[in-house]
Amino acid sequence: MYQKRALVVGATGIVGLNVAEHLRDLGGWEIAGLSRRPPVGASYMKTHAVDLLDREAALKTLATLRPTHVYFCTWTLGKNEDENIRLNGGMLRTLLDGIAAAGTVEHVAVVTGTKHYLGPFEDYGKVTPVTPFREDAPRLTKKNFYYELEDVVMDYAARHGYGWSVHRSHTIIGYAVGNLMNIGATLATFASICKATGRPFTFPGTPTAYHGINDITDARLLAKHIVWASTEPNARNEAFNATNGDVFRWDQLWKRIADYFGIEVGAYPGQYNSLTDRMQGLDPDWRALVRQHDLQPHALDRLASPWHTDLDLGRPMECLHSMAKSRALGFGEIQDTEKSFIDVFDRLRAERIIP
Repeated sequence: MYQKRALVVGATGIVGLNVAEHLRDLGGWEIAGLSRRPPVGASYMKTHAVDLLDREAALKTLATLRPTHVYFCTWTLGKNEDENIRLNGGMLRTLLDGIAAAGTVEHVAVVTGTKHYLGPFEDYGKVTPVTPFREDAPRLTKKNFYYELEDVVMDYAARHGYGWSVHRSHTIIGYAVGNLMNIGATLATFASICKATGRPFTFPGTPTAYHGINDITDARLLAKHIVWASTEPNARNEAFNATNGDVFRWDQLWKRIADYFGIEVGAYPGQYNSLTDRMQGLDPDWRALVRQHDLQPHALDRLASPWHTDLDLGRPMECLHSMAKSRALGFGEIQDTEKSFIDVFDRLRAERIIP
């Protein structure tokens, strides 16, 4: 009988899949996964097809589970921030209501992100933040579904007597298919199309993003951070930034990505130029690549999310996160960002997702 029973919510996503794989590698965990669609090839995990937006059906499945540690690694996109608050807050409440009766929960971890400091999608980056971001920074006055998730988990934890942690990641780089925020697969598909068609591989973001200092979050490091906080008593009931722990400049990294794909860096125009616009109409080119290289038959819009990459690279300010709080409490993991990208590209090739 396992002493620790994990419930990974969003088990097919870029974060949830890495959390499940990390728990598998640690050993000693019974792992259950929730997702709308069951993951492929995850025999180490007992999966449940659950849509948390369907409250009645979800509660029936959740009532059969007895997790000790819960990892909330999912979200959904609404038409505006009011709807984001309603939908995402509702999903977390359904989850926590569904597992309350078992009385087995020791810790709930919730993943949020840099929008905590920069504002919601509709007002993203329209603030002048103080960097590096620190966890004790006051909340913005804007509505934000990340704040809703924090408030919900703190409320339920106080009422039911378990611990909580919140993990504010930056842009996440990692392996996943069909993720709404996937900069790795987005740049990999764009670079592959540029190589095949002779289009320029030009950085699409702002001059500040291109030349300034940035950080990022490897999904594997984030998984380690989430599990660490859920089992470390000193990390109980805390919100944390979660980034790689190094810094980089896109003008250097962009050249490294171009070298990986064997292409030249296009001349930077000195101003923001939307990747969404530049990838518009590239579906036929992608389908041709899939046929030519016998790739997995994924549509381009299932792999690439240029709209979100535009948000990441279109900021008018440097974005850096302090990891001092995690370091002080004992989390010492660091991940080289260049290797984060190369590892994702290697896996995408190995899985025949890109040529």
